[in-house]
Amino acid sequence: MNLNLSGTINVFKLLAKPSLCLPHATVSTFNEIPSPFKKVFEGHREKVDIRAVVLDKDDCFAYPNTNEIYPAYVERFQLLKKEFPGHRLLIVSNTAGATTYDRDGNLANGLQEATGISVLAHGVKKPGCGDEIMAHFKAHPEVGVTNPSQIAIVGDRLMTDMMLANMMGSWGLWIKDGVKPLNEKSVFSKLEQRLKPFLTKRGYRAFDPRSPFE
Repeated sequence: MNLNLSGTINVFKLLAKPSLCLPHATVSTFNEIPSPFKKVFEGHREKVDIRAVVLDKDDCFAYPNTNEIYPAYVERFQLLKKEFPGHRLLIVSNTAGATTYDRDGNLANGLQEATGISVLAHGVKKPGCGDEIMAHFKAHPEVGVTNPSQIAIVGDRLMTDMMLANMMGSWGLWIKDGVKPLNEKSVFSKLEQRLKPFLTKRGYRAFDPRSPFE
């Protein structure tokens, strides 16, 4: 069963608080992520101390249903790995590693082998897997994450990746255009292209990262 129950349930939160799906920063593609990474959130009124980065896979750094880094993004991906070595970089996907979808873990294992990055095994799909992400970083204290505001979530979907960031109290970087051309994107992805400007024109903005996890 591939239904994203977490996403369905959290739609009601979004209806009450539309800001939950808004990013703190936006770039067109993975290749346009500034280097060093901290430049992403320059100028934000809150102090930024990013110690770990969580990456989405599909339409973020890889074409959907593949494990390979999109060729044009390989150099930028390798730079990010150098800046956030070891367990400071984590892939969280609603396909590879999502145990309701990737039941035997083969997709996660293949993705980890292809990228050299840990892939989170999680029972709750985005945007509801924040506790599992926190548990991962607690299990790797060498990363130095003591607060969710020290984590940046990078992904192409407002209603999963950016909503996850805001629900966790982390920073969200939206990859607006991604790998797939617009005419190949899902109806939901196309809707999100219009949703952000619609909400920002009405005064909504992403929540300030906050509250340490226990």
